[in-house]
Amino acid sequence: MTKMLIAICLAAAAVPQEAKVTPLRTQELVGIAGKEATMLTVEYPPGGSSPEHRHNAYVFVYVLDGAVVMQVKGGKEVILGPGQTFYESPEDVHTVSRNASTTKPAKFLVFFVKQQGAPLTVPAK
Repeated sequence: MTKMLIAICLAAAAVPQEAKVTPLRTQELVGIAGKEATMLTVEYPPGGSSPEHRHNAYVFVYVLDGAVVMQVKGGKEVILGPGQTFYESPEDVHTVSRNASTTKPAKFLVFFVKQQGAPLTVPAK
């Protein structure tokens, strides 16, 4: 029984945890036809990550707490801590986005400039 319980706990720990996304504000960008800005926070639990995706937007990331690993297709994988930033262009595919720690949470602020009404994230093709 104990071995089975340990196996179940190990299997659960291996599954990436979902990110908590908290919308903060979306604002039409007056003077830039058809564009809007959106701000939100993302919190990754220990070991948390996101699957490969794209944003079809200009994306600015600012790490608030913990450390995150980020990479766009063709770019270098980077580890960012509090106060560090990351940028994605509308053409980028976000290949790596994960918490750098398996024991501590990570939180970052994200600022998007995108077409009005467009989804924030779409799966990579």
